Amino acid sequence: MARTNLWPRVEPLLASIERPARYLNHEWGCVVKDDAPFQFCMIYPDTYELGQANQAVRILVNAVNATEGMGAERAFLPAVDMADLMRDAGVPLFSLESCAPVAEFDAVGITLPHELAATNILETLDLAGIPLHSDERAEEDPIVLAGGPCAYNPEPYAPFFDVILVGEGEEQLPEALSLIRTLRAEGAPRADILRALAREVGGAYVPSLYRWRDEAEAQAAGSWVEPLFDDVPPVVDKRVFEGFATSDAYEPMVVPYTEVVHDRLNVEVLRGCARGCRFCQAGMMYRPVRERSADNIVSAVVRGLADTGYDEVSLTSLSSTDHSQIAEILTRVNGACAGTGVRVSVPSQRLDAFGVEMAELVAGQKKGGLTFAPEAGTQRLRDVINKNVTEDDLFSAIDAAFAAGWRRCKLYFMVGLPTETDDDIKGIASLAQRAYDRAKAAVPPEQRGSVRMSVSCAVFVPKAQTPFQWDGQISPEETLRRVGLLKRSVKYKAVDVHYHDPATSFVEAVMSRGGREVAAWVEEAWRRGARFDAWTEHFNGEGGTGAAEALGRDPPADAQTDIATDYVLPWNHITAAVSPRFLARERARAAEGVTTPDCTFEQCSACGACPTLGADIQLQEERPATAGESGVAANPYRTVRATGPVAVGAPSAPEAVAGAASEPEAAAEVPEALHDPERGPRGEGEGSSEEEAMA
Repeated sequence: MARTNLWPRVEPLLASIERPARYLNHEWGCVVKDDAPFQFCMIYPDTYELGQANQAVRILVNAVNATEGMGAERAFLPAVDMADLMRDAGVPLFSLESCAPVAEFDAVGITLPHELAATNILETLDLAGIPLHSDERAEEDPIVLAGGPCAYNPEPYAPFFDVILVGEGEEQLPEALSLIRTLRAEGAPRADILRALAREVGGAYVPSLYRWRDEAEAQAAGSWVEPLFDDVPPVVDKRVFEGFATSDAYEPMVVPYTEVVHDRLNVEVLRGCARGCRFCQAGMMYRPVRERSADNIVSAVVRGLADTGYDEVSLTSLSSTDHSQIAEILTRVNGACAGTGVRVSVPSQRLDAFGVEMAELVAGQKKGGLTFAPEAGTQRLRDVINKNVTEDDLFSAIDAAFAAGWRRCKLYFMVGLPTETDDDIKGIASLAQRAYDRAKAAVPPEQRGSVRMSVSCAVFVPKAQTPFQWDGQISPEETLRRVGLLKRSVKYKAVDVHYHDPATSFVEAVMSRGGREVAAWVEEAWRRGARFDAWTEHFNGEGGTGAAEALGRDPPADAQTDIATDYVLPWNHITAAVSPRFLARERARAAEGVTTPDCTFEQCSACGACPTLGADIQLQEERPATAGESGVAANPYRTVRATGPVAVGAPSAPEAVAGAASEPEAAAEVPEALHDPERGPRGEGEGSSEEEAMA
């Protein structure tokens, strides 16, 4: 069926808004398959500048477009000025490629990138003209899917989605869409389609097929949900893309008309991280670790730069310097880019992996700033959170970085971590000042005036599926007290202290730990004007407060209550494949200040991910950095590949990159990753184009 072209109604609105390029199609590299019999729209619930840079959008659109008979288009939530004009003019949310109403697509997918996007999801559905609640949708309405990091506690979003996909979506999403297409062609009713998705697609959670229990019943039954049918799974395990290591690292991308965040070529070098930081959700949900080969990565860089014309490439992952071939990769990429003006960045690195050699390999000619993440101010607290880095690691990294030419450094910490005391807060000030002294000592005397050091503090948010999921968040008032103590403890004027708004972090905690009843709070807050909560200028705390009063809810109880490890949590029926027993054991080890080693270097930590998923750790070479005299510890789930995965013919000559960008190729046949591996909604731990980050 031909879809409506809204462009004649959209174009007159563009003269009255900021950044009209947000709403223009035909960017370099976009793919249009408007003749495909099944049409899918992938939506990022925020503005184009944020969404276009998100790897999930690019990867999933490519994956669906690579599927025969399917076309995928993108859509983004318009900024406030455009959204208001569209409502006044009666213009619904539209896709970018064909400017068609989102509600006219066969299926719609909305990524759940972070907790502060919750009200934007309702804004998106409402602007599209799609009923907010799954049970209100008619047979002709699109099937509305979700996926992303917040899917690991899906309950605060449950009433708004038909299906929530848990895990990595390279194969999962096209499989789900194919089933929807087949059943709709057969005339199956909507209810039968949803039941088939829950039954046949691994990692598909259909909230409407489960009765939500009250607290007493949930604790007695061991789960907050009761399947309404015998063929609906009582527990939904995440889906993993086992073919990641052998898939092509080159993911064709759109080059936008307007500037976006992280506006550069991104190549994912590995997936997963087993360092085991106890606050980190990504480290738990992306297991096991899988590496792509050096040949694959270098080829992707060369082809991507040639196709897009970018002058910067980022080698992305949760911990890129852990890659067993990272030195070879950087050496070859630097060689391929020599003399071209292309900058190579590694936005996710480890303090204990950033030595003199690494500093030289990532330095290049354009040195911006570096972000190191000690996370805590004392070794005691770093052991509690299983950070497994020391002050000596930080000082060695600073020595190497500033000797290699960097002059700006940001230290990233968290405030409110479990067991934190005032001494730990004062320890942040002490560590930052000593780091500044080391930085000055590492540069020539005449350059010491250019040395800059800053401290950035986030508020600890307890995340589902982590060892700290049982720990409450400190109150916003206590956060401000601790930040004040930190500021008073920093005596150096050259050390700046910045911190995240505790009010927004509070909302994150409520969404991260709440059950299905939190959805009503989100909806009421949206109806009271809350939207774009991740934007400082738009955050509406009064909307959430008023919603809580109207509903008789107590959001601080969701965010701030400490919970016993034997309490049945609202997300117990969803698993990241890391066992609850492992998470509870890690919480106990945290209380004792005992660390757990990385299983990619050492022996298996018995987290349960590999046997549950039937997937192994896949390394290109052994990771020898922490091996003792006896060599690398045995791990039955760790596989080391003797050869590279795919023959992609990586050129190495600098002129292969220096040439003019050719016309972009169509969507890749090999899909890549589901989620964006970069840390947090506001760039926590992630470097900008001027800044590399250390995990």
